[in-house]
Amino acid sequence: MTRRLTMALPSKGRLREPSWSLLEASGVSPQEPGERVLQAHCRNADIDLLFVRADDVPEYVQDGVVDCGITGLDLVYERDCDVDVLLRLGFGTCSLQAAVSMEDKAQSLEDLDGRRIATSHPRLAARALRDLGISAELVRVAGSVEISPRLGLADAIIDLVSTGSTLRTNGLRSLGVLFESEAVLVGQVDAVDSEARRTLTMVLGSVINARANRYLLCNVPRERLAEVTALLPTTGSPTVMDLATNGVVAVHALVPASQIWSLLPKLEASGASSILTLPVERMVP
Repeated sequence: MTRRLTMALPSKGRLREPSWSLLEASGVSPQEPGERVLQAHCRNADIDLLFVRADDVPEYVQDGVVDCGITGLDLVYERDCDVDVLLRLGFGTCSLQAAVSMEDKAQSLEDLDGRRIATSHPRLAARALRDLGISAELVRVAGSVEISPRLGLADAIIDLVSTGSTLRTNGLRSLGVLFESEAVLVGQVDAVDSEARRTLTMVLGSVINARANRYLLCNVPRERLAEVTALLPTTGSPTVMDLATNGVVAVHALVPASQIWSLLPKLEASGASSILTLPVERMVP
């Protein structure tokens, strides 16, 4: 009998909905939990879900309470947990940044040397500053870090930033990025029974890869085929097929979604016609 895989998911916060959507897109089909449900099962996969705070996921995985889980990379480092990062998930992106008030004369991260800095991420902040050779006094603040300079608690702050709007609203400006974070799938180090975990990683990875790509189709005059294929930003060889119309071929290729905007005008200028781009459901490299 196959042992069921246990997986921790964020019960609330900015990682909850994207994590849930990723599982649904992967075809795992988890049962919809209520607001207060702490456990759920997947209908068509041997996976049991445990809903906990994202902050607790690294420790749950490290201690073997669950086999794997989704959390923020910043939380893995802040909790200093010994886990394997199995997959970067591409959502929940943010960065740990240092910031000062608009009136402060500091212009770079190095200008923070010898100053007091408020943060709710002391371990991650200390590591980042140490790597830069910056010596500063860290003041741990549980919440509302942005108001610390105004209250005189610190000269600067180090906090996670998504868009920067909170900094601007509180009269702060960034001096630079100390750490880049995103949602990750983590697993227990040296797991003995890891086949189900490998399968889950592969399936989730196929959805993430697919989201970053588009399936491109177009018709191209044969004499301009080399010109068109040279434009395609693909790591593999495109598929070329003869059409019923003499001298015209169909070109199919996977291309990065981020390059579609600039690619389409170039293809059209090179003689491509009937250009289509389609979303990709799954992509296993």
